[in-house]
Amino acid sequence: QVQLVESGGGLVQPGGSLRLSCARSGNIVSINAMGWYRQAPGKQRELVASITSGGNTNYADSVKGRFTISRDNAKNTVYLQMNGLKPEDTAIYYCNADLRRTMWEPSRNYWGQGTQVTVSA
Repeated sequence: QVQLVESGGGLVQPGGSLRLSCARSGNIVSINAMGWYRQAPGKQRELVASITSGGNTNYADSVKGRFTISRDNAKNTVYLQMNGLKPEDTAIYYCNADLRRTMWEPSRNYWGQGTQVTVSA
């Protein structure tokens, strides 16, 4: 069974930094991409950043230049380094993985439970 476990959220002042981690467990056949999404109260879930198996990254315009997604394949972990945080970054951040669990299943999305990030003075 595949599990994604996020950590690293919390309360930070505007301009501060946080690093989120997403650890993947469970056997898989292949992984296409992993990413971070966020959902603020009353808003739809949106893509923040993603990284493909080939290392290509993609960022939402609102976080470009401030957030960096990276991975450690040996640890099956994806990170989101968030610098220059703003109050509008406040949301629940979810880890996502597009992967194939077995040879007999198609690729599908898996989600973590989410971690709260609050940016406030």
